[in-house]
Amino acid sequence: MGMSIPGFETRAIEVADGVELNAAVGGDGPAVVLLHGFPQTHLMWRHVAPVLAEHHTVVCPDLRGYGASGKPEAVTQDTYSKRTMAADVVGLADALGFDRFALVGHDRGAHVAFRAGLDHPQRISRLGILDIVPTLDTWNVLHGVGAAVGFHLFLMAQPPGLPERMIAGSAEAFFGHFLDVWGTGSGAIPADVRAEYVRACSDAVPSIVADYRATATVDIEHDQADLDAGNRLAMPVTVVQQDWGAQLGFDATAIWRPWVTDLQHFTTRAGHFMAEEAPEDIATLILDLMKR
Repeated sequence: MGMSIPGFETRAIEVADGVELNAAVGGDGPAVVLLHGFPQTHLMWRHVAPVLAEHHTVVCPDLRGYGASGKPEAVTQDTYSKRTMAADVVGLADALGFDRFALVGHDRGAHVAFRAGLDHPQRISRLGILDIVPTLDTWNVLHGVGAAVGFHLFLMAQPPGLPERMIAGSAEAFFGHFLDVWGTGSGAIPADVRAEYVRACSDAVPSIVADYRATATVDIEHDQADLDAGNRLAMPVTVVQQDWGAQLGFDATAIWRPWVTDLQHFTTRAGHFMAEEAPEDIATLILDLMKR
């Protein structure tokens, strides 16, 4: 099972057709679900979750295909679509008895949270998004040499075979690369946690690649359909990002505005792993979101 969040109970919860999510559950009060990013597990919330648990029931699952959660074979592109992974989160809430809940996602988890907000607006009371732009916009802003920062998106978009073999053949170096270069070098991810992330991801190469491959195929179709239909996120939304715009030449707040009716957008000086680098700031922003 690996490491978990101190003071939280770890449970295996069936969310769909024989797929179980490994989830850390703690606290009491209105529910908030926290979704981790790449290349991590639910352990990334180890500092934030206990703070939120003083006022809320907090649920931190490993996403489908990650950590100790189920890793079904990607028989279709829908197996790891964000639509399917968002349905997992609703299944988790159903199993735990939450009708409405707040949802906060980081990186991959933020793409799942975004899709959940569009697909299940009656269930999601508030939405927190950490360090992404929507899938459609991600592909649109990556161009020229600046797109090199997203090389893994292009690698894992390739047809099944080569990406899996390349990554499995150098898993420690591949996953470790992102943990080392995406942070601010503040020691926010200690050696034992880093080792746990690398181990968990190394054991999940096919499902992680399938998750990213969906983002180059079916996830784009789903986003485009919502954009064409004029569907927007109506619940209060807080977005926290690094200043990507300065690096890649776009206005992040402007990118979010067409998708969200009630937006608060913040730029952080922390690196990508902000929930581990600046947990007090992130916990405060989530608690503030819960009051909106």
